[in-house]
Amino acid sequence: MQILQLNNISKAYGRIQALQDVSFNIPKGCVFGILGPNGSGKTTMLGIILDVLKADAGHYRWFEQEPDPHQRKKIGSLLETPNFYHYLSGADNLKITQHISGRGDAASIDAVLEIVKLTQRKKSKFSTYSLGMKQRLAIGGALLGNPDVLVLDEPTNGLDPVGIAEIRALIKELASNGKTIIMASHLLDEVEKVCTHVAILKKGKLLAAGHVDEVLLNEDIVEVAASDKAQLLTVVQQMPEMSHFKEEGDKLQLYFPQGKADLEAVNRYCHEKGIVLNLLTPKKKSLEAKFFELTNN
Repeated sequence: MQILQLNNISKAYGRIQALQDVSFNIPKGCVFGILGPNGSGKTTMLGIILDVLKADAGHYRWFEQEPDPHQRKKIGSLLETPNFYHYLSGADNLKITQHISGRGDAASIDAVLEIVKLTQRKKSKFSTYSLGMKQRLAIGGALLGNPDVLVLDEPTNGLDPVGIAEIRALIKELASNGKTIIMASHLLDEVEKVCTHVAILKKGKLLAAGHVDEVLLNEDIVEVAASDKAQLLTVVQQMPEMSHFKEEGDKLQLYFPQGKADLEAVNRYCHEKGIVLNLLTPKKKSLEAKFFELTNN
């Protein structure tokens, strides 16, 4: 089942085109990362799918149905830093959130505090929370009413490494319990650790979308090294099937068309040329490398 389907979504602010004919699907149960530099259209897209903004063209469908006000109860969202009251406790702040949103009840508040691991601090004033705890409480607010989908805009923004790790663990736990999570982020390393699917935007245009492995694997990378790097450099430039190579310190990364890398053939070729490799291993391209490859073109 497709949780969300976007079809040719466009949005402009005057002469600035925020989104241009963006289309992709988000399957049920995935953690979907929306990536892009500042000004790429990430927040505009989230605003449109949450009916905060209206698209100029195109349409979208939630749960394979046309948008309907009743669907909103199935979707929890965190689009900006929440306006919690610093002098109230975490539980009391969630009571206010629950009253405003109309989602969940007293039992739901206790349940989400347990999920975001704030039960022991539910009576503490919000002002005494760490940044990570404040963000976890905000996600708790989005979880009121037990929605099927969570939409999060930069959920780790401004957090220290401990806070980032806490949110990462929470997202993984929510996903393992069947939630579909849609998150916009610029922290590529974190996205790679939690996301199963991604969409990459640049200046409102969709550059790539799909399962993380499908987005990354458009070529094979083999990492090699030898005691005589200068000789290895000379030899690999004539290697069959290889499209190009890069130097990475004492190592070389050899790039082949997808499915064309053969470690045995690479080793044999180097041996025949008098090179004894002391490193020969396949390497997966990082999401960060793919992101910069796409957005810097």
